[in-house]
Amino acid sequence: MRAHLGDRLVIESTTADSPRRDGEIVGLHHEDGTPPYDVRWSDTGGTTLVFPGPDAHIRHLEHGQPGTARSPSSPDPAEEETTVPGTSRPGDIGRRVAVERRRQGLSREETARRARIAPGYLAYLEEERADPSGATLIRLADALGTTATTLRGGGTDLPPGQGQALLRPQLRDIGPEECRTLLSTHGVGRIAVSASDGRPAVVPVNYEVVDDAIVFRTAPNSTPAAAAGTEVAFEVDHMDEALSQGWSVLAVGPASVVTEPDAVRRLTEHAHTTPWAGDEREMWVSIRPAQLTGRRITPADG
Repeated sequence: MRAHLGDRLVIESTTADSPRRDGEIVGLHHEDGTPPYDVRWSDTGGTTLVFPGPDAHIRHLEHGQPGTARSPSSPDPAEEETTVPGTSRPGDIGRRVAVERRRQGLSREETARRARIAPGYLAYLEEERADPSGATLIRLADALGTTATTLRGGGTDLPPGQGQALLRPQLRDIGPEECRTLLSTHGVGRIAVSASDGRPAVVPVNYEVVDDAIVFRTAPNSTPAAAAGTEVAFEVDHMDEALSQGWSVLAVGPASVVTEPDAVRRLTEHAHTTPWAGDEREMWVSIRPAQLTGRRITPADG
């Protein structure tokens, strides 16, 4: 018998008076996936060390069928790329969990403690392709202050901010230093420009912050390229849907094309990501903020 984290151990006794039990395997004691296992039982929520007997079998995470599991450290490439229409691709949940955990400054150990799961299983969930049980997902969402639907990627086609406003919200200004901190080193922001047809436009771009300048890559004939040689507004924000609070930062200043070859090469080599929109986008535009302002919404007593 071999298993990996997230599989289910099912015990089906041959006697009528012995109930069927199943639980999620949340801890392994051998690298090859052989028993014993730490099992969190569905009926009690408790976790125990289990040495499976002849009445036990493994229901594997990917297939939902008993059989022989692969090694936890050696995922099957064919299984990795399998998707089911309308559901998250395996691994997406783990990435969302990791992003939300880091955003809140939580360690794996603290997150696992809050969610009442094994730290090893959380590491496996974040680093490998896995799909946790519904109960585990609910506990993780509760520990991270979000929802299971959000961790599964639900609502990605809806605009943010559809939750209810706080009962007593407080809107306060953010100083320049805090604005710089919130801009961080990179992310996705929105640039407001006058497009080639003279109409105003707001376009999202992947940006970097280098020496207090906001820089982004684009194509020469694109709408963001119209920023060059003009004064523009650049905005970045974050909203906590679960708590109905968030912040926004607005930078206003002149934009110019980066033309010095060494500067272009340095920006390209150290960029945290390529533009999400794809295609050839080798024109770097730099914004030097002349004004940097921001606002934050928090509870009145926060």
